Amino acid sequence: MSTERKMEGKADEVVGKAKEGVGRATDNEQWQAEGRADQAKGGLKQAGEKLKDAAEKAKDAITGK
Repeated sequence: MSTERKMEGKADEVVGKAKEGVGRATDNEQWQAEGRADQAKGGLKQAGEKLKDAAEKAKDAITGK
């Protein structure tokens, strides 16, 4: 599940970069803003999953699993 969510986050970032680039090329400020928002959303998804992974590792280290 965690890997899947990380991949979704990365996909959001890639789509966001593309959308922002098209917005720049066409001088469309709305697409630029949406692209930046998609990138931020993707980054947050990835960060959340990394935090979950770290918490799971810490729990396993404490419990000896």
